[in-house]
Amino acid sequence: MNIQGKTVVLTGATGGIGNAIARSLATAGARLILAGRDKMQLDRLITTLPVAGAPHIALTADLSERAGRQALVAACAGCASGIDVLINNAGLSDFCFLEATDPAMISAMLNINLLVPLLLGVELLPLLKQKDRAVIINIGSIFGGIGYPGFSVYCASKFGLRGFSEALQREFAGSGIEVLYLAPRATKTPINSSRVVEMNRTLGNSMDDPQRVADVICQRISADRWGSCAIGWPERFFLWLNGAFPGLVSLALRRQLPAIKKFATAEPVSIHTMKFRGDDL
Repeated sequence: MNIQGKTVVLTGATGGIGNAIARSLATAGARLILAGRDKMQLDRLITTLPVAGAPHIALTADLSERAGRQALVAACAGCASGIDVLINNAGLSDFCFLEATDPAMISAMLNINLLVPLLLGVELLPLLKQKDRAVIINIGSIFGGIGYPGFSVYCASKFGLRGFSEALQREFAGSGIEVLYLAPRATKTPINSSRVVEMNRTLGNSMDDPQRVADVICQRISADRWGSCAIGWPERFFLWLNGAFPGLVSLALRRQLPAIKKFATAEPVSIHTMKFRGDDL
């Protein structure tokens, strides 16, 4: 797909990955409908993006609320050219063991990471189907294929998003609507707390710049390569290994468990007293 002149809906636009995706797609000539919850950051972002044709649109909305999604659908329906691509990028994460997780945080992660992409798929599908070709891109995670201690709820949401994407791709086979599930490894964005960064440094886990994720998205779009794509080595190998020989991965992670416990949240944290580490905030 030639992205030039296409209209792209991007959620989580002001986060680290979202910001990089927006800049890359705008530079390639796309028109963007950007959704996020921080109006100041959205306005700042949109004023710095190159414009090739019709102006970009910034929408301040909480997509976990029905009213926020309705506002996004209305903005998309108001585009005379329609919409060509939906990128579900908004995400939320927390690093702690299940017993220390606030139930409200569990609901929020499952809502933003999984339920919102499902609902937007339903609500924007009529507009996407108006095009001969359209694309849905779901930003997942390596943890959507490997269960990792301290990220049980996050893993549950991304495992679900991966299954949703796979089923959707098969459901739309031959219809003109393509689906891409992209699974980055750890990235240098605010979604990863300082404890996660320090744990990754201790364990020797690589962290990518958000621009790498944006570059892969642009490459997959231009090459018409859909389906599922994981970023990073040896992470892609461990995804395969976890599917074929999960016991070996469990053994490796058991050896890492003392270090993981050192950095995971030891005490319950209220959702009302912590700042969400989301890629849309």
